[in-house]
Amino acid sequence: MESTTKLFVYGSLRSGFQSNAYHYISHYFKLLGTAKVSGQLFDLGEYPAAKPAPGTDSFILGELYELNEKSAFSWVFGQLDDYEGVVAEEGETVMYRRELTTAFINSHVETAWIYWYNGEVTDKPLVASGDIVEYFKNKKK
Repeated sequence: MESTTKLFVYGSLRSGFQSNAYHYISHYFKLLGTAKVSGQLFDLGEYPAAKPAPGTDSFILGELYELNEKSAFSWVFGQLDDYEGVVAEEGETVMYRRELTTAFINSHVETAWIYWYNGEVTDKPLVASGDIVEYFKNKKK
């Protein structure tokens, strides 16, 4: 499952959030730059939810990272999977799933892991800009 060591992040793992989760990312990954992936972003309240949106021209803005040490893949991504709720405990719901996606960075195309939301977003606000950091800043005004 280690086909790439790149990770695309769009929410609490982004540098703009300055969360404990971001500090984890900055320790194990090197920032490659601002990137985007095809999809739609929704406001779940405290955090965003990304959903694939094939056949649309909607993009999610975020950051692309590369794992510092390939040998740490299983452990580092295992910790991220736990943080994102990929593996649920008995009686819990799987919140996100980790899948490969195409990330666009500058004029390059890269394959990267992304955490897609598993739940329903029908009644959730769409983040039209695709940028949750900008959206939350404007929402607080």
